Amino acid sequence: MMAATFRFHDELNAFLPRERRERAFAYACARDATVKHTVEALGVPHTEIGRLDVNGASVALDRRLADGDRVDVYPERAAAPDGATAPPPREWRFVADAHLGALAQLLRLAGFDTRYDNHFSDDEIAALAEHDGRIVLTRDRELLKRRAVARGCYVHAVQPAAQLTELFVRLGLAPHMRPFRLCLRCNAPLHPLGADEAAARVPDGVRRRHRRFAACDVCRRVFWEGSHWQRMRTVVDAMRAVAPDV
Repeated sequence: MMAATFRFHDELNAFLPRERRERAFAYACARDATVKHTVEALGVPHTEIGRLDVNGASVALDRRLADGDRVDVYPERAAAPDGATAPPPREWRFVADAHLGALAQLLRLAGFDTRYDNHFSDDEIAALAEHDGRIVLTRDRELLKRRAVARGCYVHAVQPAAQLTELFVRLGLAPHMRPFRLCLRCNAPLHPLGADEAAARVPDGVRRRHRRFAACDVCRRVFWEGSHWQRMRTVVDAMRAVAPDV
């Protein structure tokens, strides 16, 4: 066995027991253990890490530890020494676990492709993440430790609106929004529907008051700009103003 000294920064302290928060502490680990293995053994999923410094130099997760190393672990989106940040993915795609159904709907509202089924197993979520390059959203840190999960977010907030804001801040999602393009139920793309075609599929009062419609070809639902749309518009407008936490 050997020992290294660890210091976790900012919100990563939430994963640690109180006696290890906001301070450097020594930790015994196996010789030749990697930083990734040791950090996850301490309770912090690799998906939450933005930068690792060992003895003052930036390193990768697979760096092997040596006796006496000092490790500083920073959260995702922590600025690099030169002020650079990692570029966002070209296409934001998510998969949410069974406890985040309301968040999944809000992300779809904002235009982000989000797979969700409350019957998805952890194995299925990890497979979707690996196959489609999706970001895993969960409050289960063990799911985020899986090797197949390259990118993920542990969601700290409990209420859906706060969860959405947390993700927008962490990932800088506001500039990538394309609201009202996905079905909230199916995650399928919506398409414009002519008033004449919609007439047989909506209540008479709706047909008389509205001329603009959209439809989902999967669940066959029809959408229009009624009072529910106005409430959703308020959510979308609020998210546009959310700035990333850099």
